[in-house]
Amino acid sequence: MTIVRKISPTTFSGTPTLACRWQVRTDGRLECIWERLPRKVGTVVRLDDRRVPGRLHGSVTPPGEDRPQGKDAEPGRDVHDGARTMKAGRTTHRILGSLAAAATALGALPALAADPEPPRSGFYVGGHVGYLFGNATATFADPIGVETSGGTSPHGAFFGGVQAGYEHYFSSRWMLGLEVDMSFPSAEDLAQVLSYRATSAGTANQQLEYLASLRGRIGYGIGPWTPFVTGGIAWASTRSSRTDLTTGNEDASPGNIRAGYVLGAGIDYKLDSSWSARAEYLYTSLPLNGFVFAMPARYDSLYDLHRIRLGLNYKFGAKEETKAERPDRGFGSWEIHGQTTFIFQGYPPFAASYSGPNSLPPEGQSRETWTTSAFLGVRLWQGAELYYNPELLQGFGVANTTGAGGYPNGEAQKSNFPYPRYNTSRLFLRQEVGLGGEREKVESDYGQLSGERDVSRVTLQIGKFSVKDAFDGNTYAEDPRMDFLNWSIWASGAFDYPADRLGLTWGFMAELNQPNWAVRAGYFLVGNEPNANAFDLALFSRGGYVGELELRFRPYDRPGAIRFGTWLNSVFSGSYNEAVALAVANGVTADETIAQTRRGRTKFGFYVNLEQELTDDIGLFSRFSWNNGKSEIVAFTDIDASLSLGLSIKGTRWGREQDRIGIAGALNSISGDHSSFLGAGGLGVLVGDGALSYGSEGVVEAYYAFQIAKGIVATADYQLLVNPAYNTVRGPVHVFSGRLSARF
Repeated sequence: MTIVRKISPTTFSGTPTLACRWQVRTDGRLECIWERLPRKVGTVVRLDDRRVPGRLHGSVTPPGEDRPQGKDAEPGRDVHDGARTMKAGRTTHRILGSLAAAATALGALPALAADPEPPRSGFYVGGHVGYLFGNATATFADPIGVETSGGTSPHGAFFGGVQAGYEHYFSSRWMLGLEVDMSFPSAEDLAQVLSYRATSAGTANQQLEYLASLRGRIGYGIGPWTPFVTGGIAWASTRSSRTDLTTGNEDASPGNIRAGYVLGAGIDYKLDSSWSARAEYLYTSLPLNGFVFAMPARYDSLYDLHRIRLGLNYKFGAKEETKAERPDRGFGSWEIHGQTTFIFQGYPPFAASYSGPNSLPPEGQSRETWTTSAFLGVRLWQGAELYYNPELLQGFGVANTTGAGGYPNGEAQKSNFPYPRYNTSRLFLRQEVGLGGEREKVESDYGQLSGERDVSRVTLQIGKFSVKDAFDGNTYAEDPRMDFLNWSIWASGAFDYPADRLGLTWGFMAELNQPNWAVRAGYFLVGNEPNANAFDLALFSRGGYVGELELRFRPYDRPGAIRFGTWLNSVFSGSYNEAVALAVANGVTADETIAQTRRGRTKFGFYVNLEQELTDDIGLFSRFSWNNGKSEIVAFTDIDASLSLGLSIKGTRWGREQDRIGIAGALNSISGDHSSFLGAGGLGVLVGDGALSYGSEGVVEAYYAFQIAKGIVATADYQLLVNPAYNTVRGPVHVFSGRLSARF
């Protein structure tokens, strides 16, 4: 840090609200720091740390001299060579005073702070979310039924997507740009349907896979604002599907490309040197297009689509702020983080006496998953933070995310999306109430704004998030995007936490934190049936209750913690024993009878979660979990008891401090009732071979995470699955994975 000698602040004539405090740096240069004055002129009091950037600083540089560049070009400061600048001191003081006085008189100081210069030219990338609506005119001709169904119907859905482009600002402030974008519908099934028609013989629909455009943009910069108009070509990929109501046969054709045009308008707002926000409207026309099914049948459609979008763009080439230059700026301050993770996973052929609907195919298989997400946070008032986490999800787990209780890919979604799908994964409000005493620094991170807070505090959180965000955390094993991939290692396997098929829910959580312990409790919505996307809204009659006690300790001055958790789910679910009894009585499989046994039931369990630093480079973790195993799995995975143990090792000893090695194992089992259900042909959330030769499921996982560059990590991962899905006549399975993750 530069040490400075202070010179008395200079107050300019006619400027009752601003003062320039000159500092002499050790390199001999002067810097001017603007400070607000109280109403009483002559007394300089610092009210806050915010400095006044903008055009005022341009007038400080004497004629013929260049503005300092690089590390000296700091926002809110004017730095000059001391020998050259002292002669012009009085002149620059008068100039600055006059400008500041004029700005104050006009009430324009906030605008100056937000409007330093016209926006920069350059390349940018970004993301957007919005709402799509419009009309679909469609006709379905079904020759089998010799019937025609047609008409016009409205539709609407939320969506998200990405964009990239280049924009050039002329000295006249006019802007010309070119942008390409892709929008993807919500992960909810109904959000993907553009049109639907039905006859007495069959049904047909067209689903949106994605909507894209290539557009020119013309705008005009007005301070930080740039209103613009846009237009160009548009195209969409649709999936056309027909179902014969007599036979139940389906004829589906994905990837049908159709073209049209797009027109629109919007406005950009410059947030800082790199980030800008955008609001825009786009109209898209997809002219009449016909599709002929193989059965045969014909579907003709045209679409008039309207989109309202909000987005963020990041422009390349600006000087990046460091954490030290980006302190907690108080109310209204905001931060954004993002990540993208791609996982390739596969296994070679293995021995299997038989297979069922939820089995890993014995001939071998490989699949890929990909997620891209942003995490935005804003400070609303004292202690209050609002977070929004939009995500694009795409890909398939091996066996369509079935085949093992300890499933090998924590990024695999149980919905399995062939094209990216948008999802609002998190949207919640957090309120912290400090209780005084010791303070701690908070680093900028996902779901966390930088700043300071009381160690002793009460935290309240409400909205949409994952139960795992608040409970069952572990420093060494909790994030399948960065550490272990297996479900029974990065989480307590028998913790059947409330969630939808994407692992998320709506709920409320409260926490009391103290220096050496914390206690948490929460209430969350459960699915309206097991492994569902729709939630049961019978509040407090249905739902999940979770509690956790965390104790922290430091044996031999090494940090560690143990967490005791308990939970109870009140949910509409089926009984394993009742389903088996009905199956035997009717000569059918238990999978065919489980739905008949569903009613309001309770399911409960507990977990113990341990972590301990052993050395500066090695951490130990272990989990044990159990549930009563009497009724269906609600959301997580088919495990009724689980024990895991592992190590996380930093690469310091071989000169790779940011690299990680992980080694862990897990032993998973199911209850007697659960085993009988699977043996009678029952199917769980992830397992079910049609029969069962029972044995405990074993998992061994090892990975090496190699940091390519800051925020970019490549991981090689190996897993051994013994008795996958608790079946001794199948396996073992050797699973190999490659993971590439990038964060900012």
